[in-house]
Amino acid sequence: MTLLIIVVVLAVIFDYINGFHDAANSIATIVSTRVLTPFQAVLWAAAFNFIAFFIAKYIIGEFGIANTVSKVVFEEFITLPIILAGLIAAIIWNLATWRLGIPSSSSHTLIGGFAGAAICGAGFGAIHASVIIKIASFIVLAPVIGMFISFLITLCVLWSFRNAHARKAETLFRRFQLVSSGLFSLGHGLNDSQKVMGIIATAMIATGKIDSVNTMPNWIPLTCFGAIGLGTMTGGWRIVKTMGTKITKVTALEGVCAETAGALTLFLTEFLKIPVSTTHTITGSIMGVGTIKRLSAVRWGVTINLMWAWILTIPVSGLLAALIYLILRLFGLS
Repeated sequence: MTLLIIVVVLAVIFDYINGFHDAANSIATIVSTRVLTPFQAVLWAAAFNFIAFFIAKYIIGEFGIANTVSKVVFEEFITLPIILAGLIAAIIWNLATWRLGIPSSSSHTLIGGFAGAAICGAGFGAIHASVIIKIASFIVLAPVIGMFISFLITLCVLWSFRNAHARKAETLFRRFQLVSSGLFSLGHGLNDSQKVMGIIATAMIATGKIDSVNTMPNWIPLTCFGAIGLGTMTGGWRIVKTMGTKITKVTALEGVCAETAGALTLFLTEFLKIPVSTTHTITGSIMGVGTIKRLSAVRWGVTINLMWAWILTIPVSGLLAALIYLILRLFGLS
């Protein structure tokens, strides 16, 4: 029982860290275009992170992404030490990338840690390979989809407002950005909160407390959505700088297009029940609006460095989790 409590507490801590690590995804463009101050922006984003709970619970009617995460490792191989090792590894990697200002994926950190600890504890047969491959494929697909959608949206918007007065259009898009950033924060809450829900539900299934994700008590989703909203309020200014200024210079119009494209991509993956990285999604969307101006408007060197961090996230967090699992086993936890 004590170990279960530790796992739940660490999972909530990870959710909180995820919130401030990924806060930049929701607010980078709205801060860089000076539509809102950083403090106003994090409050705005956090509110929509929490509202996402009611959307998932009462409109969508299920937590499909949480269910997908719970199936990364086959149920018969899941133990609390495996989950604990995965969580510790995910927290370490998230804090390290936050400290370095690298917008890595909290989602893939968690999946990599969970899978890595399971492989160390029970071998490759413990993991559900098809689920992991589907999740990992969106390391590439999420930014590409976001980039494609944002490219199309930006083209349509530029054509629709081609005769508009520049100052009036700027004022209008600054207002629109409140809506687009809110939608993206809604998608962020829907996607990222459910990943930790899946981990907590898995721990409770392993200890016989519940039968499936569908039977988990309401305090789990409420706590997870609340933790990510609180984390977003804490902010992540190092990553805001990378996302808001280093990839490409973003105007209010481009911010609206990027955030709207990112939100649509997240809503699509919610429908498909695939956990994706909000970081990857908004990065691709920002790249999409940048390429409209000219290819050189995107700082491809920065983007390539980010992609290396994305690719390395799953294997590095997996290896780290395996090491932590071995350490836990030395102390009799296995």
